[in-house]
Amino acid sequence: MSPTTVHIVAAVIFALALIHTFSTSFFEHLAHTRPAHAGAWHLLGEVEVVFGFWAMILIVAMAFLSTGQQAIAYLDSRNFTEPLFVFAIMVVAGSRPILQAARMAVDGIVRVLPLPRPLAFFFTALSFVPLLGSLITEPAAMTLAALLLRDAVFKGASNRLRYAALGVLFVNVSIGGTLTPFAAPPVLMVAAKWNFDIVYMITHIGWKASIAVLINATVLTLVFAREIRALPPVPPSEEARVPLPLLVLHLLYLLGIVVFAHHPAAFMALLLLFMGTATAYPQHQDRLILREGLLVAFFLGGLVVLGGQQQWWLQPLLLQMDATSVYYGATALTAITDNAALTYLGSLVEGLSDEFKYALVTGAVTGGGLTIIANAPNPAGASILRSRFDDGAINALGLLAGAALPTVVAIGCFRLLPNL
Repeated sequence: MSPTTVHIVAAVIFALALIHTFSTSFFEHLAHTRPAHAGAWHLLGEVEVVFGFWAMILIVAMAFLSTGQQAIAYLDSRNFTEPLFVFAIMVVAGSRPILQAARMAVDGIVRVLPLPRPLAFFFTALSFVPLLGSLITEPAAMTLAALLLRDAVFKGASNRLRYAALGVLFVNVSIGGTLTPFAAPPVLMVAAKWNFDIVYMITHIGWKASIAVLINATVLTLVFAREIRALPPVPPSEEARVPLPLLVLHLLYLLGIVVFAHHPAAFMALLLLFMGTATAYPQHQDRLILREGLLVAFFLGGLVVLGGQQQWWLQPLLLQMDATSVYYGATALTAITDNAALTYLGSLVEGLSDEFKYALVTGAVTGGGLTIIANAPNPAGASILRSRFDDGAINALGLLAGAALPTVVAIGCFRLLPNL
Protein backbone atom coordinates (compact mmCIF):
# COMPACT_ATOMS: atom_id res chain seq x y z
CA MET A 1 0.00 0.00 0.00
CA SER A 2 1.15 3.53 -0.76
CA PRO A 3 1.74 5.58 2.38
CA THR A 4 -0.33 8.69 2.93
CA THR A 5 0.96 11.92 4.43
CA VAL A 6 -0.49 10.84 7.78
CA HIS A 7 1.36 7.50 7.55
CA ILE A 8 4.68 9.23 6.88
CA VAL A 9 4.18 11.75 9.69
CA ALA A 10 3.18 8.92 12.04
CA ALA A 11 6.34 6.98 11.14
CA VAL A 12 8.49 10.07 11.83
CA ILE A 13 6.76 10.62 15.18
CA PHE A 14 7.21 6.92 16.02
CA ALA A 15 10.94 7.22 15.25
CA LEU A 16 11.18 10.30 17.49
CA ALA A 17 9.42 8.39 20.27
CA LEU A 18 11.97 5.58 19.93
CA ILE A 19 14.85 8.06 20.13
CA HIS A 20 13.19 9.64 23.18
CA THR A 21 12.90 6.20 24.82
CA PHE A 22 16.65 5.72 24.50
CA SER A 23 17.27 9.23 25.90
CA THR A 24 15.33 9.16 29.18
CA SER A 25 18.48 8.85 31.30
CA PHE A 26 19.76 12.03 29.63
CA PHE A 27 16.62 13.94 30.66
CA GLU A 28 16.85 12.60 34.21
CA HIS A 29 20.45 13.81 34.35
CA LEU A 30 19.28 17.26 33.23
CA ALA A 31 16.66 17.24 35.98
CA HIS A 32 19.42 16.83 38.57
CA THR A 33 21.88 19.29 37.02
CA ARG A 34 19.42 22.02 35.93
CA PRO A 35 16.95 22.42 38.79
CA ALA A 36 15.28 25.51 37.31
CA HIS A 37 13.23 23.26 35.01
CA ALA A 38 13.60 20.01 36.92
CA GLY A 39 9.87 19.25 36.73
CA ALA A 40 9.81 19.42 32.93
CA TRP A 41 12.98 17.32 32.62
CA HIS A 42 11.58 14.74 35.05
CA LEU A 43 8.40 14.52 32.96
CA LEU A 44 10.39 13.97 29.76
CA GLY A 45 12.59 11.46 31.62
CA GLU A 46 9.66 9.25 32.63
CA VAL A 47 9.94 6.35 30.19
CA GLU A 48 6.27 5.52 30.77
CA VAL A 49 5.29 8.99 29.55
CA VAL A 50 7.19 8.80 26.25
CA PHE A 51 4.76 7.01 23.97
CA GLY A 52 1.67 8.60 25.49
CA PHE A 53 3.27 12.02 24.98
CA TRP A 54 4.13 11.37 21.33
CA ALA A 55 0.75 9.71 20.69
CA MET A 56 -0.92 12.97 21.75
CA ILE A 57 1.32 14.82 19.28
CA LEU A 58 0.27 12.36 16.56
CA ILE A 59 -3.44 12.96 17.23
CA VAL A 60 -2.90 16.73 17.05
CA ALA A 61 -0.94 16.29 13.80
CA MET A 62 -3.72 14.11 12.35
CA ALA A 63 -6.27 16.78 13.26
CA PHE A 64 -4.29 19.38 11.30
CA LEU A 65 -3.58 17.08 8.34
CA SER A 66 -7.16 15.83 8.05
CA THR A 67 -9.90 16.92 10.46
CA GLY A 68 -10.40 16.80 14.20
CA GLN A 69 -13.30 14.37 13.73
CA GLN A 70 -11.13 11.94 11.76
CA ALA A 71 -8.40 12.11 14.40
CA ILE A 72 -10.91 11.33 17.16
CA ALA A 73 -12.47 8.58 15.03
CA TYR A 74 -9.03 6.97 14.69
CA LEU A 75 -8.53 7.22 18.45
CA ASP A 76 -11.94 5.62 19.04
CA SER A 77 -11.04 2.77 16.67
CA ARG A 78 -8.08 1.66 18.80
CA ASN A 79 -8.43 -1.23 21.23
CA PHE A 80 -7.17 -0.23 24.69
CA THR A 81 -8.05 -3.50 26.43
CA GLU A 82 -4.40 -4.48 26.98
CA PRO A 83 -3.36 -1.19 28.67
CA LEU A 84 -6.39 -1.39 30.94
CA PHE A 85 -5.68 -5.03 31.76
CA VAL A 86 -2.04 -4.36 32.61
CA PHE A 87 -3.14 -1.49 34.88
CA ALA A 88 -5.67 -3.70 36.69
CA ILE A 89 -3.33 -6.66 37.09
CA MET A 90 -0.46 -4.46 38.32
CA VAL A 91 -2.56 -2.87 41.05
CA VAL A 92 -3.95 -6.17 42.33
CA ALA A 93 -0.69 -8.15 41.99
CA GLY A 94 1.15 -5.39 43.86
CA SER A 95 -1.12 -5.56 46.91
CA ARG A 96 0.20 -6.87 50.23
CA PRO A 97 -1.94 -10.07 50.32
CA ILE A 98 -0.83 -11.15 46.82
CA LEU A 99 2.80 -10.34 47.59
CA GLN A 100 2.61 -12.34 50.81
CA ALA A 101 1.20 -15.29 48.88
CA ALA A 102 3.99 -14.95 46.29
CA ARG A 103 6.65 -14.78 49.00
CA MET A 104 5.26 -17.90 50.66
CA ALA A 105 5.40 -19.76 47.34
CA VAL A 106 8.95 -18.53 46.65
CA ASP A 107 10.06 -19.37 50.20
CA GLY A 108 8.69 -22.88 49.78
CA ILE A 109 10.88 -23.41 46.72
CA VAL A 110 13.90 -21.69 48.31
CA ARG A 111 13.80 -24.08 51.26
CA VAL A 112 14.12 -27.16 49.05
CA LEU A 113 16.86 -25.85 46.75
CA PRO A 114 20.40 -26.99 47.71
CA LEU A 115 21.73 -23.44 47.61
CA PRO A 116 22.46 -20.70 50.17
CA ARG A 117 19.27 -18.73 50.74
CA PRO A 118 20.31 -15.52 48.89
CA LEU A 119 21.26 -17.52 45.79
CA ALA A 120 18.15 -19.71 45.99
CA PHE A 121 15.90 -16.65 46.31
CA PHE A 122 17.59 -14.90 43.37
CA PHE A 123 17.36 -17.99 41.16
CA THR A 124 13.70 -18.64 42.08
CA ALA A 125 12.61 -15.04 41.48
CA LEU A 126 14.17 -15.12 38.00
CA SER A 127 12.94 -18.59 37.02
CA PHE A 128 9.86 -19.80 38.91
CA VAL A 129 8.05 -16.45 38.90
CA PRO A 130 8.49 -15.81 35.13
CA LEU A 131 7.28 -19.36 34.40
CA LEU A 132 4.33 -18.72 36.73
CA GLY A 133 3.38 -16.06 34.19
CA SER A 134 2.01 -18.85 31.99
CA LEU A 135 -0.81 -19.17 34.53
CA ILE A 136 -1.26 -15.69 36.03
CA THR A 137 -0.25 -13.79 32.83
CA GLU A 138 3.06 -12.10 32.09
CA PRO A 139 2.13 -8.65 33.50
CA ALA A 140 1.28 -10.22 36.86
CA ALA A 141 4.50 -12.26 36.86
CA MET A 142 6.55 -9.18 35.98
CA THR A 143 4.95 -7.16 38.77
CA LEU A 144 5.52 -9.87 41.37
CA ALA A 145 9.12 -10.59 40.33
CA ALA A 146 10.04 -6.90 40.24
CA LEU A 147 8.54 -6.24 43.67
CA LEU A 148 10.29 -9.30 45.14
CA LEU A 149 13.67 -8.27 43.69
CA ARG A 150 13.45 -4.52 44.25
CA ASP A 151 14.59 -4.46 47.87
CA ALA A 152 16.22 -7.87 48.16
CA VAL A 153 18.59 -7.46 45.18
CA PHE A 154 18.37 -4.19 43.26
CA LYS A 155 18.69 -1.94 46.31
CA GLY A 156 22.29 -2.88 47.13
CA ALA A 157 23.51 -4.38 43.85
CA SER A 158 26.18 -3.00 41.55
CA ASN A 159 25.14 -1.43 38.25
CA ARG A 160 26.52 -4.46 36.43
CA LEU A 161 24.32 -6.86 38.42
CA ARG A 162 21.27 -4.59 38.14
CA TYR A 163 21.37 -4.46 34.35
CA ALA A 164 22.23 -8.14 34.01
CA ALA A 165 19.33 -9.10 36.32
CA LEU A 166 16.96 -6.71 34.54
CA GLY A 167 17.88 -8.20 31.16
CA VAL A 168 17.31 -11.75 32.39
CA LEU A 169 14.05 -10.76 34.06
CA PHE A 170 12.67 -9.15 30.90
CA VAL A 171 13.74 -12.02 28.63
CA ASN A 172 12.54 -14.73 31.01
CA VAL A 173 9.14 -13.10 31.48
CA SER A 174 8.76 -12.67 27.71
CA ILE A 175 9.45 -16.36 26.97
CA GLY A 176 8.20 -17.75 30.30
CA GLY A 177 4.55 -17.11 29.49
CA THR A 178 4.53 -19.46 26.49
CA LEU A 179 3.46 -22.66 28.24
CA THR A 180 -0.16 -21.61 27.70
CA PRO A 181 -1.89 -19.76 24.84
CA PHE A 182 -3.37 -16.95 26.93
CA ALA A 183 -0.57 -15.46 29.06
CA ALA A 184 1.92 -13.93 26.58
CA PRO A 185 0.47 -11.01 24.55
CA PRO A 186 2.13 -12.01 21.22
CA VAL A 187 0.80 -15.56 21.56
CA LEU A 188 -2.64 -14.38 22.59
CA MET A 189 -2.93 -12.32 19.39
CA VAL A 190 -2.76 -15.42 17.17
CA ALA A 191 -3.69 -18.38 19.37
CA ALA A 192 -7.34 -18.70 18.31
CA LYS A 193 -6.79 -18.06 14.59
CA TRP A 194 -3.77 -20.35 14.26
CA ASN A 195 -5.05 -23.07 16.64
CA PHE A 196 -2.19 -22.66 19.10
CA ASP A 197 -3.85 -24.61 21.92
CA ILE A 198 -2.18 -25.58 25.20
CA VAL A 199 -0.88 -28.89 23.80
CA TYR A 200 0.77 -27.12 20.87
CA MET A 201 2.26 -24.45 23.14
CA ILE A 202 3.80 -26.97 25.54
CA THR A 203 5.15 -29.36 22.90
CA HIS A 204 6.40 -26.79 20.37
CA ILE A 205 7.32 -23.67 22.34
CA GLY A 206 6.78 -23.85 26.10
CA TRP A 207 9.22 -26.62 27.03
CA LYS A 208 12.00 -24.96 25.03
CA ALA A 209 11.25 -21.63 26.71
CA SER A 210 11.37 -23.31 30.14
CA ILE A 211 14.86 -24.65 29.44
CA ALA A 212 16.02 -21.20 28.32
CA VAL A 213 14.53 -19.61 31.47
CA LEU A 214 16.35 -22.08 33.72
CA ILE A 215 19.65 -21.66 31.85
CA ASN A 216 19.45 -17.86 32.04
CA ALA A 217 18.65 -17.83 35.76
CA THR A 218 21.30 -20.45 36.54
CA VAL A 219 24.10 -18.72 34.62
CA LEU A 220 23.33 -15.33 36.15
CA THR A 221 23.18 -16.80 39.66
CA LEU A 222 26.54 -18.52 39.21
CA VAL A 223 28.29 -15.55 37.60
CA PHE A 224 27.22 -13.12 40.33
CA ALA A 225 27.14 -15.63 43.22
CA ARG A 226 29.76 -13.79 45.27
CA GLU A 227 28.04 -10.42 44.98
CA ILE A 228 24.58 -11.85 45.61
CA ARG A 229 25.74 -13.56 48.80
CA ALA A 230 27.36 -10.30 49.96
CA LEU A 231 24.19 -8.21 49.50
CA PRO A 232 22.83 -6.78 52.76
CA PRO A 233 20.03 -9.00 54.05
CA VAL A 234 16.52 -7.62 53.86
CA PRO A 235 15.20 -7.00 57.39
CA PRO A 236 12.39 -9.39 58.35
CA SER A 237 9.02 -7.95 57.49
CA GLU A 238 7.15 -6.55 60.45
CA GLU A 239 3.84 -6.44 58.63
CA ALA A 240 1.10 -8.60 60.11
CA ARG A 241 0.16 -11.78 58.31
CA VAL A 242 -2.93 -11.21 56.17
CA PRO A 243 -5.92 -13.27 57.40
CA LEU A 244 -6.51 -16.32 55.22
CA PRO A 245 -10.05 -15.32 54.06
CA LEU A 246 -8.75 -11.93 52.88
CA LEU A 247 -5.79 -13.53 51.13
CA VAL A 248 -8.10 -15.98 49.34
CA LEU A 249 -10.40 -13.10 48.33
CA HIS A 250 -7.46 -11.23 46.80
CA LEU A 251 -6.37 -14.35 44.91
CA LEU A 252 -9.92 -14.65 43.57
CA TYR A 253 -9.78 -11.02 42.41
CA LEU A 254 -6.52 -11.77 40.61
CA LEU A 255 -7.95 -14.94 39.07
CA GLY A 256 -11.09 -13.13 37.97
CA ILE A 257 -9.12 -10.37 36.25
CA VAL A 258 -7.05 -13.02 34.42
CA VAL A 259 -10.15 -14.98 33.36
CA PHE A 260 -11.87 -11.83 32.04
CA ALA A 261 -8.69 -10.40 30.49
CA HIS A 262 -10.50 -9.71 27.18
CA HIS A 263 -13.53 -8.08 28.77
CA PRO A 264 -12.58 -4.67 30.19
CA ALA A 265 -16.01 -3.97 31.66
CA ALA A 266 -15.74 -7.16 33.74
CA PHE A 267 -12.15 -6.88 34.92
CA MET A 268 -12.42 -3.16 35.65
CA ALA A 269 -15.50 -3.90 37.78
CA LEU A 270 -13.42 -6.47 39.67
CA LEU A 271 -10.67 -3.88 40.10
CA LEU A 272 -13.17 -1.44 41.64
CA LEU A 273 -14.40 -4.16 44.00
CA PHE A 274 -10.79 -4.89 44.93
CA MET A 275 -10.15 -1.21 45.68
CA GLY A 276 -13.25 -1.16 47.86
CA THR A 277 -11.95 -4.17 49.76
CA ALA A 278 -8.52 -2.56 50.14
CA THR A 279 -10.16 0.57 51.54
CA ALA A 280 -12.24 -1.46 53.97
CA TYR A 281 -9.16 -3.23 55.39
CA PRO A 282 -6.34 -0.66 55.27
CA GLN A 283 -4.44 -2.41 58.09
CA HIS A 284 -3.74 -5.28 55.66
CA GLN A 285 -2.65 -3.12 52.73
CA ASP A 286 0.36 -1.11 51.64
CA ARG A 287 0.10 1.83 49.25
CA LEU A 288 -1.58 0.61 46.08
CA ILE A 289 0.64 1.15 43.02
CA LEU A 290 -2.00 3.21 41.21
CA ARG A 291 0.48 5.83 39.97
CA GLU A 292 2.83 3.22 38.53
CA GLY A 293 -0.06 1.34 36.95
CA LEU A 294 -1.52 4.44 35.35
CA LEU A 295 1.86 5.45 33.93
CA VAL A 296 2.32 2.01 32.39
CA ALA A 297 -1.20 2.10 30.96
CA PHE A 298 -0.45 5.54 29.47
CA PHE A 299 2.72 4.12 27.89
CA LEU A 300 0.94 1.11 26.38
CA GLY A 301 -2.00 3.24 25.24
CA GLY A 302 0.43 5.50 23.40
CA LEU A 303 2.04 2.46 21.80
CA VAL A 304 -1.39 1.30 20.60
CA VAL A 305 -2.07 4.71 19.03
CA LEU A 306 1.36 5.06 17.38
CA GLY A 307 1.60 1.40 16.36
CA GLY A 308 -1.71 1.50 14.55
CA GLN A 309 -0.16 3.72 11.87
CA GLN A 310 2.91 1.55 11.22
CA GLN A 311 1.24 -1.35 9.40
CA TRP A 312 1.99 0.14 5.97
CA TRP A 313 5.73 -0.56 6.27
CA LEU A 314 5.84 -3.30 8.90
CA GLN A 315 3.59 -5.90 7.26
CA PRO A 316 5.27 -5.85 3.80
CA LEU A 317 8.63 -6.15 5.55
CA LEU A 318 7.52 -9.32 7.32
CA LEU A 319 5.93 -10.85 4.23
CA GLN A 320 9.06 -10.69 2.11
CA MET A 321 10.95 -12.94 4.58
CA ASP A 322 11.15 -16.73 4.70
CA ALA A 323 10.67 -18.63 7.98
CA THR A 324 14.30 -18.32 9.10
CA SER A 325 14.50 -14.65 8.16
CA VAL A 326 11.20 -13.88 9.86
CA TYR A 327 12.45 -15.41 13.12
CA TYR A 328 15.50 -13.19 13.29
CA GLY A 329 13.63 -10.29 11.75
CA ALA A 330 10.88 -10.54 14.37
CA THR A 331 13.49 -10.76 17.13
CA ALA A 332 15.10 -7.55 15.88
CA LEU A 333 11.88 -5.69 15.06
CA THR A 334 10.47 -6.50 18.49
CA ALA A 335 13.16 -4.24 19.95
CA ILE A 336 11.58 -1.21 18.27
CA THR A 337 7.90 -2.15 18.42
CA ASP A 338 5.62 -4.13 20.70
CA ASN A 339 5.92 -7.87 19.97
CA ALA A 340 2.15 -8.36 20.13
CA ALA A 341 1.79 -5.87 17.27
CA LEU A 342 4.13 -8.00 15.15
CA THR A 343 2.21 -11.23 15.61
CA TYR A 344 -1.10 -9.41 15.13
CA LEU A 345 0.07 -8.13 11.74
CA GLY A 346 1.14 -11.65 10.83
CA SER A 347 -2.29 -13.00 11.77
CA LEU A 348 -3.87 -10.76 9.12
CA VAL A 349 -2.09 -12.65 6.34
CA GLU A 350 -3.71 -15.80 4.92
CA GLY A 351 -1.90 -18.92 3.76
CA LEU A 352 1.15 -18.78 6.05
CA SER A 353 3.02 -22.04 6.59
CA ASP A 354 3.20 -23.65 10.03
CA GLU A 355 6.96 -23.04 10.00
CA PHE A 356 6.41 -19.33 9.34
CA LYS A 357 3.85 -19.06 12.16
CA TYR A 358 6.19 -20.77 14.62
CA ALA A 359 9.08 -18.54 13.56
CA LEU A 360 7.05 -15.34 13.91
CA VAL A 361 5.73 -16.14 17.39
CA THR A 362 9.00 -17.47 18.79
CA GLY A 363 10.95 -14.59 17.26
CA ALA A 364 8.54 -12.09 18.81
CA VAL A 365 8.91 -13.54 22.32
CA THR A 366 12.67 -14.03 21.93
CA GLY A 367 13.27 -10.31 21.42
CA GLY A 368 10.83 -9.28 24.15
CA GLY A 369 13.56 -8.34 26.64
CA LEU A 370 15.80 -6.19 24.46
CA THR A 371 14.07 -2.86 25.16
CA ILE A 372 11.41 -1.48 27.46
CA ILE A 373 8.92 -1.23 24.59
CA ALA A 374 9.53 -4.75 23.25
CA ASN A 375 6.99 -6.51 25.49
CA ALA A 376 3.89 -5.13 27.19
CA PRO A 377 4.92 -6.18 30.76
CA ASN A 378 8.35 -4.52 30.50
CA PRO A 379 7.13 -1.01 31.39
CA ALA A 380 5.55 -2.49 34.54
CA GLY A 381 8.88 -3.93 35.66
CA ALA A 382 10.73 -0.76 34.70
CA SER A 383 8.27 1.39 36.64
CA ILE A 384 8.83 -0.64 39.81
CA LEU A 385 12.62 -0.99 39.54
CA ARG A 386 13.87 2.24 37.99
CA SER A 387 14.21 4.02 41.35
CA ARG A 388 17.08 1.61 42.08
CA PHE A 389 19.10 2.85 39.07
CA ASP A 390 21.29 5.95 38.79
CA ASP A 391 19.23 9.15 38.46
CA GLY A 392 16.11 7.02 38.73
CA ALA A 393 16.33 6.06 35.04
CA ILE A 394 17.07 2.83 33.20
CA ASN A 395 19.70 3.26 30.49
CA ALA A 396 18.42 1.69 27.26
CA LEU A 397 21.88 0.55 26.17
CA GLY A 398 22.50 -0.98 29.60
CA LEU A 399 19.27 -2.97 29.29
CA LEU A 400 20.20 -4.05 25.75
CA ALA A 401 23.58 -5.29 26.98
CA GLY A 402 22.01 -7.12 29.93
CA ALA A 403 19.44 -8.84 27.70
CA ALA A 404 21.83 -9.79 24.89
CA LEU A 405 23.16 -13.09 26.28
CA PRO A 406 19.77 -14.32 27.62
CA THR A 407 18.32 -13.56 24.19
CA VAL A 408 21.06 -15.65 22.53
CA VAL A 409 20.20 -18.53 24.90
CA ALA A 410 16.53 -18.26 23.88
CA ILE A 411 17.54 -18.26 20.21
CA GLY A 412 19.53 -21.44 20.73
CA CYS A 413 16.64 -23.20 22.46
CA PHE A 414 13.97 -22.19 19.95
CA ARG A 415 16.11 -22.86 16.86
CA LEU A 416 18.03 -25.99 17.88
CA LEU A 417 15.70 -28.02 20.09
CA PRO A 418 13.17 -30.31 18.34
CA ASN A 419 9.43 -30.33 18.90
CA LEU A 420 8.06 -32.99 21.26
